[in-house]
Amino acid sequence: MEPTSFSEKTLTRTLLDVLIRAGLIAVLVLFCFEIFSPFRDLMLWSLILAITLYPLQARLKGPLGQNDGRIATLIILIAIVILVLPIYFLGTSIADSVERAMEVVKGGDFHLPPPAESIASWPLVGQPLFDLWLEASTNLPDLTAKYLPQIKHFSLSLLGKLAGVGMGFLTFIFALIIAGIFMAYGESGNRSAVQIASRVSDPAKGPKIAALCTATIRAVALGVVGIAFIQMLLVGLGFVFKGIPGAGLLALGVLLLGIMQLPATLITVPVIAFVFATEGANTVTIVFAIFVFVAGLVDNVLKPLLLGRGVDVPMPVVLIGALGGMVTSGIIGLFIGPVVLAVGYQLFWQWVRDQPSEGGGPPL
Repeated sequence: MEPTSFSEKTLTRTLLDVLIRAGLIAVLVLFCFEIFSPFRDLMLWSLILAITLYPLQARLKGPLGQNDGRIATLIILIAIVILVLPIYFLGTSIADSVERAMEVVKGGDFHLPPPAESIASWPLVGQPLFDLWLEASTNLPDLTAKYLPQIKHFSLSLLGKLAGVGMGFLTFIFALIIAGIFMAYGESGNRSAVQIASRVSDPAKGPKIAALCTATIRAVALGVVGIAFIQMLLVGLGFVFKGIPGAGLLALGVLLLGIMQLPATLITVPVIAFVFATEGANTVTIVFAIFVFVAGLVDNVLKPLLLGRGVDVPMPVVLIGALGGMVTSGIIGLFIGPVVLAVGYQLFWQWVRDQPSEGGGPPL
């Protein structure tokens, strides 16, 4: 009985040591996560930008020399200059739109036309909408006072969202700078990624997993987020130069539609119709209409060139990632969400395909 008792004591002591070590490691991980969490989105977006822009740095290595740090700095400076001017114009447009709306409300010069009689015949919402519209067209001050708490809550929420957008773009600039630092150490970063993937899985699958993650990040960042951003800049600049009311907000709507894989024509076509209805058909309006309409369809040309490249990510995954990222992390999550969820989706199906099962067809 004595050897058995000694063995049980040794086993108990070993188990207790393992539990204590695991507890200490868990506490350390929690503390590290808590310290790192404020910078999580910034570092994620920086890493995504660095992986996306690194092929450009590799192409410039020959003509511009072999100094990775110098080439990365040049790329980031050019990117910041390209982005700051359009973002400045869009931000100014948003501020002007809000200021103009406040002046109209304060001046009391805003009047709604009476609703058409046909609106009352619409199913379900027709009669309530007709009554509300009619009251707004005849007695707007009393209607405003009646719904003042709701209007105040909506206004504060809108201002908070606009402030979040501004902070998101500022974070974007900082992320670009940090991405330049990552790109300056691109080769060592690639080796570290392969080592981590090999340690998590096994040495044979590590390079394959790292390559899959890299390809997915580049495909989604360029083919979804990048195209949506280009579309927003083109359409937004057209709106700004034409003086469209709320041009900045409409441009943000184009960005959101682009990431959600919805056509930008949902915004561009009504704006073109508004311009023709208010200004008529002339040289300026026709050129504006052609430019904005073509800019709204540019994704149909760029997507086959940038999206895919051996990486198949279903559009519902991108949509859920965009909406979920925006809800959890604001405007910056709108960019990070689709990329992170696409990487998780690809890793999941890679794990499924590696299982030795018979009769399992390809993923739907």
